[in-house]
Amino acid sequence: MSTRLLRLSAVLERTGYSRSAIYARANAGLFPRPVPLGLRTAAWPEHEVEAVLRAHLREANDEELRRLVAELRKQRHESRPEA
Repeated sequence: MSTRLLRLSAVLERTGYSRSAIYARANAGLFPRPVPLGLRTAAWPEHEVEAVLRAHLREANDEELRRLVAELRKQRHESRPEA
């Protein structure tokens, strides 16, 4: 499976959140954390952002969003190649 990564500007455009809101929601477990790509570069897997947006369309509450984000985090770590 090919995963497209979205830079912050694309995430801001898709969600309508501000930069600070994205990071505050990530810290609260309501939005996926970015994937570090370098010392000062990060991006979000597109399918994770889309999953959260679909949950919002279903009018998911904060607890449902936290469960979704936790599941996305688990899937991300399970899909890591072994070193």
